[in-house]
Amino acid sequence: MTRYFHRSTWLTRLLGGLIFCVLMGLALPLSAQPSLSDLPYGSDPKQRLDVYLPDSPDNAPLIVMVHGGGWRFGDKSNEPVWRNKVAHWTALGAVVVSVNYRLLPQAGPLEQAQDVARALAYIQTKAPQWGAHPQKLVLMGHSAGGHLVSLLSADPSLAWDLGAHIWLATVSLDSAVLDTQKIMAHRPSKLYAQAFGADPAYWEQVSPIARLQPTAPPMLLVCSSRRARPCPQAQSFANRLTSLGGSARILPINMSHRSINEAIGLHPAYTAELDAFLRDAGLWDS
Repeated sequence: MTRYFHRSTWLTRLLGGLIFCVLMGLALPLSAQPSLSDLPYGSDPKQRLDVYLPDSPDNAPLIVMVHGGGWRFGDKSNEPVWRNKVAHWTALGAVVVSVNYRLLPQAGPLEQAQDVARALAYIQTKAPQWGAHPQKLVLMGHSAGGHLVSLLSADPSLAWDLGAHIWLATVSLDSAVLDTQKIMAHRPSKLYAQAFGADPAYWEQVSPIARLQPTAPPMLLVCSSRRARPCPQAQSFANRLTSLGGSARILPINMSHRSINEAIGLHPAYTAELDAFLRDAGLWDS
């Protein structure tokens, strides 16, 4: 698979980091604001989303971003979630939506995934008002958000039952929890123990690989090759989905967990890989 940043000297890493910081500062003005902010898709204050519109959208594609934060923290307005993605994809004519959802301890991962499903249904209902196509949509999430979008994509009936309709594809950015049962059976970290509890039946409910169905949309699984868990899990997940007749790509990247999220729209080769997947999924008109 494609990998980047293979030079590993300290000088290369230092210069790369400095260049990355400069690009981060140039990518989009700090004053950028959503076109539509805090739209409610539910009654809870956390059930809100922001919409970033391109110039003159007309039947525009949709990219829906779900933030990470260990199922307990994070927010749709945090700059790494939306900033560079919005600059890149709105310039290409896409509508970008950043979603909040209820967090621990108020809501567990399954309820969080259901919140994302409700947001998806709301977005598809409202899309024509924004000049967007409701089915020309890609779901994307990072870290814990990657787990949530992977869960919905593994078993789309979770979303369909809450009013969402089929979407084109899903991009999971460096989730380390695609096989929840396996993780929880082997001395899980405090983070995972607090999120998933002690009930093996619940572990199965929130395990993307355990819930995989042939109806899963095409998936791109981006994983950090610097971490031990994400890429092997992505490979197992992709193998299982392929065996069911589905489609999955794995993109190992030699970046940090954080940079895999932030570098979209900044790093040319990495961004090009994502754009190629979106094009192949049918997000862009030929």
